[in-house]
Parts: sequence; structure tokens; C-alpha cells
Amino acid sequence: MNISEKLRGILDTLPAKPGCYLMKNADGTIIYVGKAINLKNRARSYFHADAGHDAKTRRLVRDIADIEWIVVGSELEALILEMNLIKKHRPRYNIRLKDDKRYPYIKVHWAEPYPKVTVTRQMIEDGSRYFGPYTSAWAVYQTLDTLRKIFPYLTCDREITGQDKRACLYYDIKLCIAPCIGAASQASYRQMISDLMDFLSGHSEGIVARLQAEMEKAAAEMRYEKAAAVRDQLKAIQSIIERQKIVFATDYKDSDVLAMARSDGEACVQVFFIRSGKLIGREYFILEGTEDSADAQIMEQFVTQFYTEAANIPQQVMLPQEIEEAKIIGEWLRSKRGGAKVEFIVPKEGQSGELVKMAAENATDTLTALRAQWQADAHKQEQALAELQQALRLKEPPNRIECYDISNTQGTAIVGAMVVFTQGVPDKKLYRKFNIESVVGAPDDFASMEEMLTRRFRRWQSARETAEQVGAKKDASFSLLPDLVIIDGGKGQLGRAVEVLEKYELTEKIPIVGLAKQQEEIFFPHKSDSMMLPRHSQALYLVQRIRDEAHRYGITAHRKKRQKLGMASILDSIPGIGPTRRKSLLKHFGSVDKIRAASLEELRSIVPESAAQSVKAHLE
Repeated sequence: MNISEKLRGILDTLPAKPGCYLMKNADGTIIYVGKAINLKNRARSYFHADAGHDAKTRRLVRDIADIEWIVVGSELEALILEMNLIKKHRPRYNIRLKDDKRYPYIKVHWAEPYPKVTVTRQMIEDGSRYFGPYTSAWAVYQTLDTLRKIFPYLTCDREITGQDKRACLYYDIKLCIAPCIGAASQASYRQMISDLMDFLSGHSEGIVARLQAEMEKAAAEMRYEKAAAVRDQLKAIQSIIERQKIVFATDYKDSDVLAMARSDGEACVQVFFIRSGKLIGREYFILEGTEDSADAQIMEQFVTQFYTEAANIPQQVMLPQEIEEAKIIGEWLRSKRGGAKVEFIVPKEGQSGELVKMAAENATDTLTALRAQWQADAHKQEQALAELQQALRLKEPPNRIECYDISNTQGTAIVGAMVVFTQGVPDKKLYRKFNIESVVGAPDDFASMEEMLTRRFRRWQSARETAEQVGAKKDASFSLLPDLVIIDGGKGQLGRAVEVLEKYELTEKIPIVGLAKQQEEIFFPHKSDSMMLPRHSQALYLVQRIRDEAHRYGITAHRKKRQKLGMASILDSIPGIGPTRRKSLLKHFGSVDKIRAASLEELRSIVPESAAQSVKAHLE
């Protein structure tokens, strides 16, 4: 096989040690990450002419222009490093979880005296307990809505002392047990949250038994209102337990059941969660980059990537087939479980075998439904782009559409928003916001639009001028030209936008239109007449989605900037508080309200005595 001198030199100098290798293309992009017990032998194997590689690996080898490596101390360290590198770089030739979004978790703030329950997309070691991941944020919020009716946890920001004179509305509607007024002690509140965590873990028998005893005791003591409240809580718990499918005896090991379906380079893995013998939930996950890969290899990659994200690891994982590195992966999972063993089993018959079969059937049905949905969405997008091409008389369907909007409040905190749609869908990694600097005082959307577009196309020009420089970084938001620009505004803003395109000699290259807010009229440069897309057309729906997304993104950025300016202006008015101390206070306390509520001692820990006294005097 013909390989470059550069690659030959790299292959000759690779160490015969365990580690990870990162393969790059000519642009320096990481296209594959792998691990090996012997880096030299593994990397060289890709370039053996008689290696019998599959089509995907042959394409990978043709793209390799450079190889970097990282030496580690053991096979386990190589496994962990490989997982982190795949997650970070998402190489195109690796099997990976589709979209690699941060999945939502339910977070119980257990380290707090009165723990709250929230949704988060990031697990951090702060003493909290996490449950998940879930593939649907909507499903998480639905779960919490149900849980809160059974375990009415706190949602307010009050400091809980038990001395408040009155509770909030949530106490009246039985969505809080009001520790703020002493209606519940800290111990009883924490017991309720502990029950909530047990319930989420699928271990509800102890909760039911304890509540049953609590209800009977309250009734015996003639505390009938308390007994009725516990009775309602028990009924709600029982109704959920009854919906959970009992599959094993209650002494059966907690297990995850995994199975897979495949189609056209994508794979769907279904996970069943079995706790205390009951099927308490199920989630599906899509993997991409699976073409030409064996089922066992895909499942192995899923197991490592999924359990990197999973908040809880069971005693047992059931699989449809053996995975090659079960021993080292089991060692890694054991370390994540605090030393408790994790078994991999491949059941062929009995209840366990039926479960794996059922999971596989679910995976097939899910993938079929998703593919039908993707194809329908893709057809709508193609139709919308074709209709837009025809309506605007474009040479080709607009593959990349950029939309610009200005957000401000009476000329303050002005933010410009740029959103990008690629092939009819949002490309959020390419979105950019612009803090408008040239407009001060009265609002001037025309000048703001001009500044934003000038900065955008200046970046394009700069990227073009540095394109020949070796190692020059490209920002895909600015280095490529759009096929269509939509200005959220009428003739005035469109006119300013056209002036910018003329300055950069782009009027012949980039079609541009203005979209009026009220009637959704489309305006063209240098034309007095407007056009309206047919109502109910896919083209109109696409334009509306793009405009709404630009508005949403701009408003969000504007609110954050306005909030930041508001906090800064209050603190800036306090004698002795300059930019450095203001930043330190906000970083430590998080908001002006919390700074206001802080004691003098707490303030002294951040700023000097005189400044702390000044803050206290001006904010009280």
C-alpha cells in the first residue's frame, strides 16, 4: 500500500505500549479514535495490503494524513481515554451516539438541608443524586409532575427556617409540605425526598410498608386529616406500581436489558430497566457511523458510551451477544459502582431470553417509526426548499439560509442575532450573536443591522484571505457564504443590508430578501412591490420557522445581556465597588438579591470591611 513519507515515519516511531491513537485527515480534523494494547502493531495493521478491511475502514485509510498518539499505563486507562476522546471530537468514522447531546437527568440536591428536585444536563460531583439519562426532556418533566403530586418537594427559593408566617400557594394546593412554616420538620422532609429517590430507583416496597404503618398510626391517634393525606399518597404510588410490568421475583438482581436493531448505517439500541423484578422504564438510543461494523462491535461501543453517561449502573447487564472486551469493560463498570461487581450475561432462554427478545422487537419498531418520521421530515424540507427556490427565482435550492434579527429595549443592550439553517433544519452550532457597539442612545435598527452584517462579511473576507495559511482555523459560521439571506424587517433594514453586500461585492453572489413582521410580506432589493408566499405552503412554514428562531435566539441573548447590565449598574453605583469587586461578588453570590440577603460577615469574606459596609448600606 502506498503511504506518504510522513505517515511511514510516524508508524516507525510509534511505541509498543498501550494507549490511544488519533487519526487525522489533510485538514487536521480527527476522523478516528482507537485504543490498543500495542500502539505500534495496531496502527500499522491499518496499512497492511492483505488485511481484508471492510469498505468503511478502506475509506478511513484513504483519508488518513497524520496520526497522533497518547500513551497510558493500562488497558483500562486506554478504554477510558478512548471514550472521552470520542465524546469530545465525535470522529466521523467512529460509532457514536447520534447528536451526542447532553441527555437530561433528574437531579436531587441531596447535599442541601432541604433538597430540591430539578432537571439538569450535566452531572457534577456536588453531593447530589442523579437519575437518568433520559432521551426526552418532555418525559422527564412529565415524570416530575407526577412525582411532585406524590412527594411534594420544594420549588421556591426561600431560606427555610420554619419561622415564616405564611406558606405559599403550593401548600394550599398540596404541592408542598411547607417546611418554611414548620408544617414539616427537616427530618420528615428529607425522609420524603429519600422515598422519592427510592421510588425513582424502582425500590418502592419499603416506602409502601412505611406509609401504610404511618397511615394506620395517624388513624389510631385520630389525626384523620393526616391519615387521609397518607392514604392519597399511597393510592398514587400504587397506581404507578400497578402499571410497572412484573417480570421476575422481587429478589432478582437489578438489571439493564439491551438489544439492537439496524438499518442503513444507523442502529437503535433499546434499554429496559429492571429493578426489584419490575420493568420500571425503557429508553432508546440511536447510534450512527455503524455501517460495515459487526453487531458485537456496535453493542460494545454503546455500552461504553451509555454507561459513561448513566447515573446508575445495575448489578447485571443482559446482552443479545457476547462483546469482545467484556472483562475490561466490567472492570471499568465495577470501579464506577464503587467496587461492586457488574455481570454481563447473554441469556438464550427463559424469562431473561424473552426479555432480550422483547427489547430487540421494541428496537426494531422504534427504528422503523423513527425512519418513517425522518423521511417524512426530509421530504417536507426538500419540498420547502424547492418551493422557496421557485418563489424567489433562485438558481438552486438554498442549502444554507442565514437570517438576521435585532433585539433591544429602548436602545439598550442591543444584540444582533444570526441563525443558520442547513438543508431546511437549524444548524445551531453555527448561530452567532453580535453585541452592537456603534449604536448608543436612541434605538437604530438600521444602523445595528448594518454593523452586524458588516462584521459578518468582514469575517468571511478575512477567512478567505487566510485560507492559504497552513494551520489557519476556519469558523464555519463565517467562512462560507449563504445561498440566501433573510432580513427580519422591511424595506429600510433590507436597504442597509444590500449596502453591506455591495461593499463586499456580493450582490451578485448572495440572494437577499426582507421579511416584514405583520403580513409576512417578502421584499426584494430595489423593488417596491412585495410578495407573499402561498398560505399553508411548506416554503412559508420554513420561512416562519427561520424567522421565529432568529427572534427567539436574539431575544434570549438580549435578556441575558440586559440582566447582566442591570446587575452591573446597581453594583456600580455603590461607592468602593469597582469592576473587580463587582465581578467577585456576582461570582460568589450569583445575583444582586442574594448579595442583598448576605450577612456582613459573608460580604467581608469577599470584599474589604469598608466595601462590605457600603454594599450593606446601599442595598438594604
